[in-house]
Amino acid sequence: MNNAIIFAGGTGKRMNTKAVPKQFLELHGKPVIIYTLEQFENHPDINQIILVCLASWIDYARKLLHKFQITKVAAIVPGGASGQESIFHGLDAVYQQSHDKKDIVLIHDGVRPMIDQVTITKCLACVQKNGNAITTTPAIETIFVNGQNGQVGKIFNRSNCAMARAPQCFYLQDIYGAHLKAQSENRNDFIDSAMLMQHYGAKLYMVDGPVENIKITTPTDFYLFRALLDAKENMQIGCVKSFV
Repeated sequence: MNNAIIFAGGTGKRMNTKAVPKQFLELHGKPVIIYTLEQFENHPDINQIILVCLASWIDYARKLLHKFQITKVAAIVPGGASGQESIFHGLDAVYQQSHDKKDIVLIHDGVRPMIDQVTITKCLACVQKNGNAITTTPAIETIFVNGQNGQVGKIFNRSNCAMARAPQCFYLQDIYGAHLKAQSENRNDFIDSAMLMQHYGAKLYMVDGPVENIKITTPTDFYLFRALLDAKENMQIGCVKSFV
């Protein structure tokens, strides 16, 4: 079974939205989280979705699922004190009902609504071939390590670098076991699932994803999402007119 775990537990502090978490901000009458969920809802190879949500917004999330006819969400579970803990809550929801520990899980940010069907398909194929799949995009800026006293540290050749994004995909038994190891060692400081898995010895494999698969974290990100979505819709309208 292929399971999507959608993490929507952020509070949106960097968005400067005091009342509404970033994943529930609306564009053209539809919340960001619904744009994200629809990509997995409409993919024929995704069997179910687990939504990890802020506890105080779970009832609202249920209403959205009904309103926008999202039917693959099998459970909504409350997030934890950190992103790592929240993801484990989602993994545990899958693990407790799984009859096959070789089930695949795709861990995705609820505020990455520009993920596409092609990338999801490539991720599933990569897990089946290599055991995991980390969605990436090329590094397009100069990357360096912060030095001391405001100095620039080592500069990396960006042609040899990539940026990890989402979804990050694994066999359930592998990622679940790694989380249990981290808990036994009181490690709660992993940036993402890729970092956690690599720490415990996994060889990770890349899947090229769309550049527009941005994470909406700041107001600028939201404006960029709006521009990307409007451009995409305008292109589709243009294609229809040309066809007619």
